[in-house]
Amino acid sequence: MTTYSGPVFDMAVQQFEVIADHLSVPQDARARLLIPKRAITVSCPIHRDDGTTAVFEGYRVQHHLTLGPTKGGTRFAASVDLGEVAALAIWMSWKCALTGLPYGGAKGGISVDPSNLSRRELEALSRRYMQEMIPFVGPHTDVMAPDMGTNEQVMAWFMDTYSMYQGRTVTEIVTGKPVSAGGTLGRREATGRGVAHLTRRVMNEQGINLNHATAAVQGFGNVGSIAALELHHMGVKVIAVSDHTGALYCASGLNIPELVVHAATHGSLSGYSSELAFDPQEVLTLSCDVLVPAAMERVIDAAVATKLRCRIVAEGANGPTTPEADLVLTQRQNEIFLIPDILCNSGGVVVSYFEWVQDLQQLFWEEEEVVRREYQILDRAFDRMVARASRDKVFNRTAAMAIGVERVRGAKNTRGLFP
Repeated sequence: MTTYSGPVFDMAVQQFEVIADHLSVPQDARARLLIPKRAITVSCPIHRDDGTTAVFEGYRVQHHLTLGPTKGGTRFAASVDLGEVAALAIWMSWKCALTGLPYGGAKGGISVDPSNLSRRELEALSRRYMQEMIPFVGPHTDVMAPDMGTNEQVMAWFMDTYSMYQGRTVTEIVTGKPVSAGGTLGRREATGRGVAHLTRRVMNEQGINLNHATAAVQGFGNVGSIAALELHHMGVKVIAVSDHTGALYCASGLNIPELVVHAATHGSLSGYSSELAFDPQEVLTLSCDVLVPAAMERVIDAAVATKLRCRIVAEGANGPTTPEADLVLTQRQNEIFLIPDILCNSGGVVVSYFEWVQDLQQLFWEEEEVVRREYQILDRAFDRMVARASRDKVFNRTAAMAIGVERVRGAKNTRGLFP
């Protein structure tokens, strides 16, 4: 697979091989499960505000279409490359299969730091990217969503651009849109809310009193901030948070509602309080009940895993834990309960599915119905994972991924190989 490379892609391959070995998947069947169906690379030229022309490289990887259209976010970040996008698409496949959604996995992105773009430049780049992707996406082919560096507004530009080329409004081409443009109630908070819901469930089952519990959250974007806020409302003391600008710590608990407002107003945690400043490197290894890594991939390596002093790891980010760290956590699973990423952060794609269904039907639900259905799907997937882990005596990640890979493999075997 020379098309794809990089540490994140290598990690996705390593994880898959562990599952394939566990499921005794024949060697000749593995490539069909792992290698993406399609990878698209596009150039996206735009006029900068200073009159110059800049060209950005964009990607979209569609992993498989066996269970339905592909589904996945689009990220704007300087780190984006084809290997990273392919890995995220593969993980999305297992996530959708685990939660029972009728999708294959996809992911897209542009290698750009959006903070270096003006609003006009961001709109131009967003529209150009969608224009280049139109031959490869569609409501029943590949449905986009927000990810790191993108938001509701970018999704609205995507939808509008696609609709202009179709000559009609096609709200179902993307999810994570503003409610005013065909989005669903409860989508913006869905991922972080799901992280907190599953965390609460584990705490309850382990007999951890929420009102005496503590949490540390790495990453204060959409996922981390909402997860922190939900945990705060549940009575958990969030003692540390961090983002790309630094970290804050307070042993008696941070004022999370105030922090959320500050981050939304200023774009980061920077400038909130110098008295609460803390070493960001220490957030992961703080003594606490719950650790929520909700930032980037590969932040928990074997060395960090050895030093963890939490009782629950709730993976809000995609791929925050390396395969080497998984080996450590497997040995420590009696001490630390892992809620793996493909389950823990799946609330976003679950509610994206609801948005897609509502757009197709033009029949919209109340937010209470959205949340109820989200929790129902998450709880069902959690039950399956726990039962599988107990039955096979395996690590939670192995159990969750095995369920996902098994469903995709079963569908491929049933459909057969064309021609």
